Amino acid sequence: MRRPAVAAAALAGALLLAGCGDGSDAAPDLSVGSAYIPQPVSDSMAAGFLTITNKGEGKDELTSVTSEAGEVGVHRTVDGRMKAADRLPIPARGELVLESGGNHLMFEKLTRRLQEGETVTVELRFAHSDPVTVTMPVKSATYRPADGRSGH
Repeated sequence: MRRPAVAAAALAGALLLAGCGDGSDAAPDLSVGSAYIPQPVSDSMAAGFLTITNKGEGKDELTSVTSEAGEVGVHRTVDGRMKAADRLPIPARGELVLESGGNHLMFEKLTRRLQEGETVTVELRFAHSDPVTVTMPVKSATYRPADGRSGH
C-alpha cells in the first residue's frame, strides 16, 4: 500500500514542478553603467557606448533608443562591418556591452555639435522592461575606459 502512495506523491510533485518550471515568468532586472560618447569629429554623427547588466532570471532585448540630440540607431558589428540592428539581446544573468569596435549606439542627424564636458540624455527601450533614461557624458575623442571597454 505504501508504494502506490509514494508513486502518486512523486507524480503530483513532478506535475506541479513541470507547470511552473519553464522560466516564462522570470523577469529581467536591468541596470545601465559606464555610459559615454567620445567627442565626435563630425558635426552630424557620433557613437555611444554603455553596458546593460541584467541581474534577473529573464532575458530581454534592447529594441530602440531615442534622444533629443538626434536620431539614434542600435548597430551590430559583424566581421568588422557595422550593420543596423532591430534589437540586441540581453541574456539573463548577463550583460550587453556596447563598446568601441563592437556593438554600439549610432547618433545621426545631430541637432548640435557635441562637445567634451556636456551630457546627452537617451531613453533606452526594451522588449520586456520599462524604458530607462541614461545621461551620457561626452568625453574626449581618445577616451577609453580603464578596463578597455565600456563595461565595469
